[in-house]
Amino acid sequence: MGRSGGTEWDGGTGTHPDEARTGAAHETPEPWQAPSTRESRMLWWGSAALVLAVLGTSVLVAGEGRGGRLPLAEALVLAQVCALRWQTRAPATVLAAHAATGLTLWALLPAVTLTGALLAAQITLCVLSALRPPRTSARALAAMCAPAPLALVTGGTADLVLCLLAPALAWTLGQWRRTQRERARAELRRALAEERERLAREVHDVVAHTLSVMVVQAGAAEDVFAEQPAQARQALRAIETGARSALGELRTMLRAFRPETAEEGPAAPRHPGARLARLAELADPVRATGMTVHVHHEGILDGLPAAVDLAAYRIVQEALTNALRHAADADEVSVRVRAERDCVNITVTDNGLPGHGRSALTGGGRGLVGMRERARLLGGSLRAGPRSGGGFEVAARLPVERVS
Repeated sequence: MGRSGGTEWDGGTGTHPDEARTGAAHETPEPWQAPSTRESRMLWWGSAALVLAVLGTSVLVAGEGRGGRLPLAEALVLAQVCALRWQTRAPATVLAAHAATGLTLWALLPAVTLTGALLAAQITLCVLSALRPPRTSARALAAMCAPAPLALVTGGTADLVLCLLAPALAWTLGQWRRTQRERARAELRRALAEERERLAREVHDVVAHTLSVMVVQAGAAEDVFAEQPAQARQALRAIETGARSALGELRTMLRAFRPETAEEGPAAPRHPGARLARLAELADPVRATGMTVHVHHEGILDGLPAAVDLAAYRIVQEALTNALRHAADADEVSVRVRAERDCVNITVTDNGLPGHGRSALTGGGRGLVGMRERARLLGGSLRAGPRSGGGFEVAARLPVERVS
């Protein structure tokens, strides 16, 4: 929560073993993740229906008059359909089984095209391409294309091309699906990171302000405990009040992050007390430390968009905390808020000595960084730095889109 010298900001499941074995982490930025049970079931039913309709019909037609070969061929088709049930759990194993049974089926009934006999294997290749690292699925694609020259035995060049094209299309479709899943997971991870950052800002703003006031008041109570016990008790009561207020605000904030249930009804509004209309209450704990706080506002503060209202409140809160913590020589702070139709302007200044008690922004604090981020998310700007005549100033401008 340190300060800088005049800086301005403007708005603007586990990893699959193949990845560890091959060191292909750069090929698969997202960890392997199996589809849900519902997705697996739908995939099984769809692929099973396709194999039965296409391959089953081809076997019945090609096996007419073949005597004892037809029952065995039908059994191989059923075996392929059953194996599809595990294609999302162990696609490489199922692919090998489908390739073996498909080649056996083609050997029994040469009238069935090689591409048709390997239909189940091509479906599983698509699944493997979607679920496994590209290096693994590329090896499977090469293995699927290896038997293609056999198509010349019973067919011709057209069958050969089809035997090469079908696996390539299946692999490409799987890669497309893999890309879609990776994008969805990346978007989810980004959203979670933003939510964690937002929650961290809220917790920091609530806790840091209250603790800063409590530290000053505790030090004052210790100084006057023996000679002025009444003043010490007043400081201790202020500490208790501030702690209870912060605890209540934290509870309200954390309650808003709990899932809504039918029994509890809709979650309570987040930060109901964090509003510009309560600026005076925000300044009272700082005044209790002995610092003079002047609060002046112009315009109508009620009716601001909730996001702008909260951001403005937190910026003022953090600026007061900065003055309390980092300007030990300051004894006066001025807060000015001007609400216009299209923006809210905030200026917080203190009268500390130039450069005294000021730490760099790179010192690891979150205060100015959090204020900057709040302004940026709303498309506004924030400037923070020492004033030429002494003291420190935080100035922010937040755009407003009012509902007419």
